[in-house]
Amino acid sequence: MLSRVMLATLPAALLCLSCPAQAQPGALNPPMLDCGVQGEAEIFCGTRAPEDFELTPDGKFLVVARFGRGEGPTLELFELGSGRFSPLPLTESREAGWGQPGCTESIGVAVSPHGLSLTQRRGGAWQLYVVNHNVRESMELYELQASAGSWQLVWRGCVLADEPYNDVAALPDGSFVATRPQAIQREGQNLFAGEPSGNVALWTAAAGERVLPGSEYGYPNGVLVSADGAFAYVSGWTTRSVHKYDLAAGKEVARSPLDFMPDNLTWTPRGTLLVAGIKGVDGNCPQDSGFPCIQGFGVAEVDAASLGVTPRYDSAGKALINGVSVAIEAAGAVYVGSFQGDRLVKLPR
Repeated sequence: MLSRVMLATLPAALLCLSCPAQAQPGALNPPMLDCGVQGEAEIFCGTRAPEDFELTPDGKFLVVARFGRGEGPTLELFELGSGRFSPLPLTESREAGWGQPGCTESIGVAVSPHGLSLTQRRGGAWQLYVVNHNVRESMELYELQASAGSWQLVWRGCVLADEPYNDVAALPDGSFVATRPQAIQREGQNLFAGEPSGNVALWTAAAGERVLPGSEYGYPNGVLVSADGAFAYVSGWTTRSVHKYDLAAGKEVARSPLDFMPDNLTWTPRGTLLVAGIKGVDGNCPQDSGFPCIQGFGVAEVDAASLGVTPRYDSAGKALINGVSVAIEAAGAVYVGSFQGDRLVKLPR
């Protein structure tokens, strides 16, 4: 998803990020569909910019990152059974071995989340890593704990970012891989031309942050790491591609094209990658039409070994949701979120 730094550098015409790629100058767009059941889809409203998801260990909730600064909780739970959103309780208790030793102060509810990653530490604790853009550019580290049939977060530490992160893939030893989409941006660069604008970094407690060689991509966005820690998978947002990177060899070993702009990546129960994103950015959206601009989106499944791509969903002009940034498979369905708007969407698997 676009960072605030990127938004600040764009011409005004491109700030309508949800405009359809095929929009004609002055054309009116249909209004967003109402909340509730809409054909094969179900729209759940009552959130704000649900940019990234993680499924809780019991499979009953989604942890939701509400992108941007605004009213209400920034990290929340979505209960799959009831379709209800609720705040995710947050406390703090610094613990050694989580993040940088010098990062000892929590920013509490001031966290402004972006990408998420939930994994189990070697000691058994569930760690939730959250990319943060408020107060400081950082990776905030939490322990996700069961609580009275639900879940809560305990802040455990943080890592200060050399460059703003976008998404993260946490590893069982407490280290992580993170995308830095504008780390190598040059003055006057056209970020939407697919030129390399950022890179991918690996952070470890022993060595700190280092850039992975050869990881310069066009707006590197989502990231996952294989269960054995051998490979990282990175989405190139402006290049419409997904990349497989060998962490031991320090090089890319495969890439595949997509027909949309891939954002966050999630694992399916089958060990494949689920990727979602918008179809394009267009400056021709009427700014005073009184209607929201509808951005098409796609969802695809990607084989982790071969990077073979299987299309799973195409919005085909349906005004379901703007600015799609994530899709996750849970409880026999696919849930789609976005970096703007008031909703998430449930689709049949």
